[in-house]
Amino acid sequence: MPDRNLVASTILIADDNEPNAELLSEILQEVGYRTICVRTGSDAQMKVTNGDADLALLDVRMPDRSGFEVCSAIKSNPSTRFVPVILVTGLCAASDRIQGIVSGADDFLNKPVNQQEVRARVKSLLRLKSYIDELENAEIVLTSLAASIEAKDPYTAGHCERLSNYSLALGKKVGLSDELCMALRKGGIVHDIGKVAVPERILLKPERLTPEEWYIMKQHPAVGERICAPLRSFRAVLPIIRHHHEKLDGTGYPDGLKGDEIPITARILQTVDIYDALTTDRPYRPALPVEEALETMRSEAKRGWWDSALIDEFENLVAVPAEVASD
Repeated sequence: MPDRNLVASTILIADDNEPNAELLSEILQEVGYRTICVRTGSDAQMKVTNGDADLALLDVRMPDRSGFEVCSAIKSNPSTRFVPVILVTGLCAASDRIQGIVSGADDFLNKPVNQQEVRARVKSLLRLKSYIDELENAEIVLTSLAASIEAKDPYTAGHCERLSNYSLALGKKVGLSDELCMALRKGGIVHDIGKVAVPERILLKPERLTPEEWYIMKQHPAVGERICAPLRSFRAVLPIIRHHHEKLDGTGYPDGLKGDEIPITARILQTVDIYDALTTDRPYRPALPVEEALETMRSEAKRGWWDSALIDEFENLVAVPAEVASD
């Protein structure tokens, strides 16, 4: 029997053979699942794209688009890639199973189907999807929290989104892995989430902070790391959150790291963070022109604060704005 929190799940069944579709539907409805039956691959893809299904059972052979093609389309779409797909097939050749794996299928069922096997595989994949959904919901909460912090300061409107886009573009330009580039995208949004623990009187103070206030402000990277640490999906993001205020000469915070001790992802976000701060209005000064901002960054790099090589790479990026656009 499916878990109680899974019985309301909707299963899409795509098969142009009506008796086969009816059999699968009966097997799943008997234990509480809802089912939707379609006869073509195109209809199946449309239903999944519209968010109508929690899991898809796709017959491999359909009149318009094969199950392989539909599965590949579902898995290549960021909005549907986590929808579990089970390919139902009478094909036995290893090459067919390999094609299914390449298309992104999560599991296979062989015809004629066994009802216990159908239910067990559906239940297992739906439970896995529920865990993924919980992670996504947690990330949404963190993103919303980061946005609420940004919204408190009228001078930082759009800051996180710009940092996310710039960091991703710079990460790609210097050849970082897809995993680290994704971490930069997320890090741009949540890097200052620890400021939730900083009182507004300090966070929004236009004058210079007192030593006591500055001490409180400098705790926010460590606080942000603790907030995000429970999420395994944020593992590569944590170094960005904690270390984006370090300086190459060791005078940064919270850990006083030097040089290459500072993770490359943190140095990338740090580079674009400084640029964005210099090129947007602040209570104590207007925004600097691009070239003046870059010159200021180069001057500070000579003092041993920032990564001059990354500043050079970033200068090439801002000269070609189209490259900075988000994917």
